[in-house]
Amino acid sequence: MPGLDPATPVHQEASTRDRLIATAIKLFGERGIEATSMRALTDGACANIASVNYHFRSKEGLLRAVVDHAMRGLNDERHHRLDELEASPEPPSVADIVRAFVEPGLARSTVHGEDGAAIARFIGRVLSEPNPRTWETVADQAQAVDARYRAALSRALPDRDETGIRFAYASMVALLGVWQSGALDRLNRGAGHHVTPGTTSVDAERLIAFITAGTLAGSR
Repeated sequence: MPGLDPATPVHQEASTRDRLIATAIKLFGERGIEATSMRALTDGACANIASVNYHFRSKEGLLRAVVDHAMRGLNDERHHRLDELEASPEPPSVADIVRAFVEPGLARSTVHGEDGAAIARFIGRVLSEPNPRTWETVADQAQAVDARYRAALSRALPDRDETGIRFAYASMVALLGVWQSGALDRLNRGAGHHVTPGTTSVDAERLIAFITAGTLAGSR
């Protein structure tokens, strides 16, 4: 089929809806949302425009389904980890909170194989999208997690004002997103390096330590 990437076989046994979501995750992560045409999406999924309209009504509807698919499990894991920390007799430290947020994001690409790597790259790529509608879609999905983790950081840093907490949280999200997009590894290894998001335990500990130190050092 014209436009289909031969290196990425389409699983015909998957439903059309699932193929469209999987293809959108891959192409949105590689090219960006605005730069990915409907033709590229439908060719990659062995589908047609009518199927997009049927299942999602529009490209924006497809994006909402992709964001839900990419972030729901991640958000559930972050809620679960914070639940465990808050149930502990000792109040969670900044390092505990950072780890609870960052580790699930790092794990997406290593635990879930190629699909997880595509999801990680998509989540990282979303941060650079200029369309405010994209941000609204992501913000709606992440709102509850964002509020809980900012509140946890505020309790762990009682002398930090709200502006400082928001800056610390946004910086954590941004640095993790740069890693998920593959850009951090590319910068580390040099120009021309082909990046497939992934991590080692050393990479994870370095990133968590760096974010923790930056959060603790932030101005009030």
